[in-house]
Amino acid sequence: MRSTFLPARRVVAAAVLALLPLGVAASGRWSRADADALQQKLVQIALNGMAQEPAARRVTVLEREINAYLAVHVLMPEGIVDPVVRLFPENRLTGRAIVDLDAIRAAQPEQSMLSPWTLLRGKVPVEATGTLKTGDGVGAFTLEAATIGGVPVPKTVLQQVVAYYTRSEAQPNGIDFEAPFKLPVRIREIRTGQGHALVVQ
Repeated sequence: MRSTFLPARRVVAAAVLALLPLGVAASGRWSRADADALQQKLVQIALNGMAQEPAARRVTVLEREINAYLAVHVLMPEGIVDPVVRLFPENRLTGRAIVDLDAIRAAQPEQSMLSPWTLLRGKVPVEATGTLKTGDGVGAFTLEAATIGGVPVPKTVLQQVVAYYTRSEAQPNGIDFEAPFKLPVRIREIRTGQGHALVVQ
């Protein structure tokens, strides 16, 4: 059964590409045991953060646990499948997913012949690399590079993809993926290394 545990999902979102909306389809590459291991860690982080007097805690989450958790426990919008998140030292992150661009292109205003949306169509890999800086309970993601179908694209194009797949009643225009955000459940910072992240409360 897919989890709707909101604090846990926000922790994962903070840890992987700062709310970059990488949706999923369950994949045999990821194990249920890893998914459940991260689920349990997230519950512990959330319960500690909601306590009247939270303890100082550091919890390590693994790259494979994050990917398994996304594949098993998170329900995301149609049109985005098979995400892979990579964690690197110095808070550098990469996220990749197959994204259906046809719905996004149809939702765009009439485009000029010079618009990239005249060429972007079908289901193609979308990849983003950047840095997640956190401290004092606040995080911000800075994009370094983005590609669609292996072709470099400007930040504005990636923002249109993100905005389309993160629209809601509360945010009809979607999210700005580089906007600063408050870390949930009293998380102070998140540090990444090769294949892992350290969540500090």
